[in-house]
Amino acid sequence: MRSIAMEQVCLEDDFWGKMAEIVRTKLIPYQWEALNDRVEGAAPSYCIRNFCIAAGLEKGEFGGKVFQDSDVAKWLEAVAYSLIRHPDPELEKTADGAIDLVVSAQQPDGYLNTYYIINGLEQRWTNLRDNHELYCAGHMIEAAVAYWRATGKRKLLDAMIRYADHIDTVFGPEEGKLHGYPGHEEIELALMKLYEATGEEKYCRLARYFIDQRGQSPLFFESEQHGVVKKWESFLMKNRYNQTHQPVRKQTEAVGHAVRAVYLYSGMADAARVSGDTELAEALRTIWENLTRRRMYVTGSIGSSHFGEAFTYDYDLPNDTMYGETCAAVGLVFLAKRMLLASPRGEYGDVMERALYNGVISGMTLDGTRFFYVNPLEVLPEASAADENKRHVRVERQKWFGTACCPPNLARLIGSLPDYMYGENEKTVYVHLYAGSSVQTENAKLEVTTRYPWDGKVEIRVTPMADRHFTLALRIPGWCMDYQVSQAGELRDGYYYIERTWNEGDTVELNLAMPVQLVRANPRVRENMGKAVLMRGPVVYCLEEADNGRDLHRVRLMPKAEYHAQYEPETLGGIVTIRGEALVQKNWTGDALYQSLREAEYETEELVWIPYYAWANREAGEMMVWIRE
Repeated sequence: MRSIAMEQVCLEDDFWGKMAEIVRTKLIPYQWEALNDRVEGAAPSYCIRNFCIAAGLEKGEFGGKVFQDSDVAKWLEAVAYSLIRHPDPELEKTADGAIDLVVSAQQPDGYLNTYYIINGLEQRWTNLRDNHELYCAGHMIEAAVAYWRATGKRKLLDAMIRYADHIDTVFGPEEGKLHGYPGHEEIELALMKLYEATGEEKYCRLARYFIDQRGQSPLFFESEQHGVVKKWESFLMKNRYNQTHQPVRKQTEAVGHAVRAVYLYSGMADAARVSGDTELAEALRTIWENLTRRRMYVTGSIGSSHFGEAFTYDYDLPNDTMYGETCAAVGLVFLAKRMLLASPRGEYGDVMERALYNGVISGMTLDGTRFFYVNPLEVLPEASAADENKRHVRVERQKWFGTACCPPNLARLIGSLPDYMYGENEKTVYVHLYAGSSVQTENAKLEVTTRYPWDGKVEIRVTPMADRHFTLALRIPGWCMDYQVSQAGELRDGYYYIERTWNEGDTVELNLAMPVQLVRANPRVRENMGKAVLMRGPVVYCLEEADNGRDLHRVRLMPKAEYHAQYEPETLGGIVTIRGEALVQKNWTGDALYQSLREAEYETEELVWIPYYAWANREAGEMMVWIRE
């Protein structure tokens, strides 16, 4: 299957269309101000300043983290996607200026990294484990491909071709080259994008080299002189942190730093699909099953531990100390899309949808100006303030971060969402995600009308091309227990296939039942034994103090309770809330810390659940997803 390019999709949707507009009008301008250190009260970025120093336009020292260049790259990529949908001469002029600045810092041999240009080029390629050179290069390559795709302008693309060519002279199996690979994966998937944009086989070969060299003995990172031993190099995570504990074809579990992992797996997916490498594809399938069936949160967030921002062990999914970095959920969407391209199975689309509606967009406020790095499923403000093990769990989203990878990652994903909605092969058009939109495929034009995810009714109007006989494949989400389709077809692997001869004006009506559902975790998840979460459609719900008061831990779900879903256009940007009665345990009389065994007393209260992604958009307070039964 191939994805249908966003240039062929018109997104006219009350949900994702609104999100994309927030990215265009609020998030992208806000991030440009942040990159220029002009957001009052926000952590400084240093990004533009670093490029000015590297280009010789200013004097000074490098500021921020070693990977600061990547924030500029992701911003440029987000701008590119915005320009595809909404041409904007002023925004394009700003981006052109940023590109001029970036390219002016490039060295004669193609090298481009402000940290080493400012601090000494003699040290480049000496600490691949920690210093993110290849990671930054990958993000800038992705930006270059996207900007060329959006505008036809080649300045950044040509610069990144020179950089990729330089990297190709440094790394590889040949004698005299470094037999290394990045500490933070990213360049693998970027090189595959560059290969698909240029047709140059060497970029595909280099991507495959980085993938297959990883974890080979002797381990490359052990030959580097790092000086400082990082905390994640302890025996608990040594080599697993950056997925070097084994060659990738032998790995069977999702391990280590979650973002690094899903970026690596995305590169593996691209390489396997393009080359027809069935062994690599099978290894990835094994990892996918472990990741999504044993190590993924109900929201599609991944990475359960603050230590190393990492996976731990099967079914270890704590709620109040979880990490769930926004970038990790974004990376999981990248991976799910690539799994779909390789094999149209509903489970891949289900994971993509789950992460998008929950673990991804929870990372920003509804107005796109504040952000979460960490996305917990249970929050107690006083615990975040006083418990060192929970200091990473924030009650309010932040203006910016010293490590600001998540905001521009959000921007580029939401901006490119039409790339994820549809797929096509010779005789089949696939609908992966439901949103009000129209799309021009080789087989037909589709016009989709829906209020998804608030309503399960989807109407698709079909205008066929010259060949009227083809198959329309509609994903039936795994959460849906009852559905109706107006056209006869066959359900296979999570997709409903309608094969027929189409006439202009033919319509297909899909109705996905959306009752409120109580969802439980596998009993092996210790933290959620005796608990359930409310879901409706693809959306995970939570209780928030703003609606229900404090001490949410006292809430207990009532057996056979009735829950009522209602659309509230004036609440939190327009959401469906869920109302229902629950039991709330009464406080004891007096202040005794412990009492002899006695029957707990409960009172009945009507509570309000809101979509998880919308929490923390009002006053700060408690939040809880998993509720006792």
